[in-house]
Amino acid sequence: MPHAIAPPATGHRPRWWTELPLIAVMYALYSVGRLLVRGDVSTAVDHGLAILRLEQALYLNAEHPLNRLFTSTPALGIPADFAYASLHYLVTPAVLIWMFRRRSTAYRAARVWLMNSTLLGLVGFTLVPTCPPRLLDAGHGFVDTMAQYSAYGWWGAGASAPRGLSGMTNQYAAMPSLHVGWSLWCGILLWRHGRHPLIRAAGIAYPLITTIVVMGTANHYFLDAVAGAAVMGLGALLVKPVVRLADRVKARLAGVLPTGRKQAGTSTAAASIPATVSPDVSAGCKTSTGERIPGQRTTSADPPGPAVGGTTVGGPAARDAADTAASDDAPAAAR
Repeated sequence: MPHAIAPPATGHRPRWWTELPLIAVMYALYSVGRLLVRGDVSTAVDHGLAILRLEQALYLNAEHPLNRLFTSTPALGIPADFAYASLHYLVTPAVLIWMFRRRSTAYRAARVWLMNSTLLGLVGFTLVPTCPPRLLDAGHGFVDTMAQYSAYGWWGAGASAPRGLSGMTNQYAAMPSLHVGWSLWCGILLWRHGRHPLIRAAGIAYPLITTIVVMGTANHYFLDAVAGAAVMGLGALLVKPVVRLADRVKARLAGVLPTGRKQAGTSTAAASIPATVSPDVSAGCKTSTGERIPGQRTTSADPPGPAVGGTTVGGPAARDAADTAASDDAPAAAR
């Protein structure tokens, strides 16, 4: 994965006035798409129960003990609900801004990675609408801590959205868990690009804590968390192809082919030479005795040993012959 998200070569530093609208548009499309892909509730419940059965077959059951711990211990459950409802809205943009300001060479790859994975998560919500554990029948042993501690937070009993706005979120978008996916994105970037030991430690702790929180609050299954990590891995593998495609499209829209940049620069430099400049490659410089300018050619009209810059080209014998031919006392055959 580190090789997949290596920063591609970029010709300029990203500008905030182009990045901010792009991120805003992408997030708006994701939010709207998340609402539009609401599946049938019965189908979502069936998918949730299928995940539970698969985890039982694999002897996985981290959700129940964590949920009982958070339910019986408000000192853990309330902070966990706050973390679930708000951290991914705060930490993810903070890391993105940090990359933009401090690690600009790796920023573009990080941003493309996040967008790739988020869109892949939207595909998962569309294909596999999943009921989270907290919305299953109480007989399955889960307690909705968001509802239990809603009086302590700004969210309502219906979801992690603000009170009265639970209808504006898709509560069945549990597979994959982008809470876990985005926290993994933050953790890897903090670990790779952080210089202070505390920043690197936060890069390890944040995705681990997020995984525990999403299961303890009964918002996600363990396999949801695994799927979130898998989506981030696939999004990282797509970074380089997406960047190359974006560069190609940008070049075509600009009307400049990537292979023609050098040629265009050369022709522009040639066109900038004034027409009054002599094409004489010597530019008024005299050559030394016996020296010949590489690639210089003479025409049939030029006499032997032409003068360049006032100096006769050729050796001493050539110059003597030229002087003799020019003398009035020389025989006619020599003139």
